[in-house]
Amino acid sequence: MDEIVARILTTYDTIAVVGASADPSKPAHRVPAAMMRHGWRIIPVNPRAGQIFGEQAYQTLADVPEQVGFVDVFRPSARTPDVARQAVDAGAAALWLQLGIFSAEARAIAESAGLLYVENRCVAIERNRLGLAAPDNGGQPRPGPAAGLHLR
Repeated sequence: MDEIVARILTTYDTIAVVGASADPSKPAHRVPAAMMRHGWRIIPVNPRAGQIFGEQAYQTLADVPEQVGFVDVFRPSARTPDVARQAVDAGAAALWLQLGIFSAEARAIAESAGLLYVENRCVAIERNRLGLAAPDNGGQPRPGPAAGLHLR
């Protein structure tokens, strides 16, 4: 389990955050802000926001004008299968559902496409627990296969 979490966090220096919030009182703002303090770049995905964290917010993952590798999700569990499909379509390699978010259907979509998959875990808590900082790789994934590795 720690291997997959660490692999995701040490591979990607940019995180597309679906459901990112401009409201500092919400976890969907505080968690990405914490990741930024440790070196990750955040690409907010929120159809109702213009900018969050000084970055342009996009309506969907398909609207992000660059390769998306790591997708972190702050949406209700029932909405995550659609996000999983978007992540697959965008060419993502990792899908992470935040603490309290579960979906057997999202898991099946992600795993069938070979994405690394984590659910019901907070990316900031895991980063802190493992003592990690963002990798310095210019936003590009490090080489190596992601297929076959899934967190349960």
